[in-house]
Amino acid sequence: MATFKTYPLIGLKDISFGYAPEETVLEGIDFNVFEGDRIHLKGPNGVGKTTLFYLILGLLRPKSGHVELFGQICQEEKDFFHARSRIGFLFQDPDHQLFCPTVLEDVCFGPMNHGMTKEEAIKRANEVLDSLGISHLAQRPPYQLSGGEKKLAALATILSMDPEILLLDEPFNGLDPKARQKTVRILEDFKGKALVIVSHYERMPRGLINKVAYLKRDGVLVQEAFSTGSSTKKVVPFPG
Repeated sequence: MATFKTYPLIGLKDISFGYAPEETVLEGIDFNVFEGDRIHLKGPNGVGKTTLFYLILGLLRPKSGHVELFGQICQEEKDFFHARSRIGFLFQDPDHQLFCPTVLEDVCFGPMNHGMTKEEAIKRANEVLDSLGISHLAQRPPYQLSGGEKKLAALATILSMDPEILLLDEPFNGLDPKARQKTVRILEDFKGKALVIVSHYERMPRGLINKVAYLKRDGVLVQEAFSTGSSTKKVVPFPG
């Protein structure tokens, strides 16, 4: 019988941050992600949602407070380095994620970097590309892809790592309705693990999320859980 961790996979404790000494983007943020959480992170443009992801990953460091990942406080680069291999992060701009000569090589890069043989990595990459319906892109250079194709290829690079948690920054941008629904089904199958989705869509598909977090313009974050079976909140598929 599976046992769930009692500590948060991600814990931000009283985090404050600004890009300049006199600036405050985030103030006193407490944010927890537990195993099985599927969170829609909402808020106005420019409020700091992507910044929050960068703080979780150690790409930015807070002015105050601390970041806890998988039960360990992370303060130095070595702490974040070990935790990042367990987190799949999708950049909002897929060009930040695709840098190899072909899509297949991009998807193989992470698994090989963490110990898989080339043959194992290719097998894993082909399975993931097939699950996303983009096997035909395997030998294409990323610069030849459309925006939507790049987004799916970037998603494949993180899914190939079999992460314990996904942080997805606008994963549905640039996708046509068919590709968007396919991506939703893939994420719905990411069962027993955790994900946080930043998306401008006000409504998320039923079954994809079980919590909502609101990041306000004053830098304060509010989390709210709900049950799709009994909640009065209406969670329906987004348009298209």
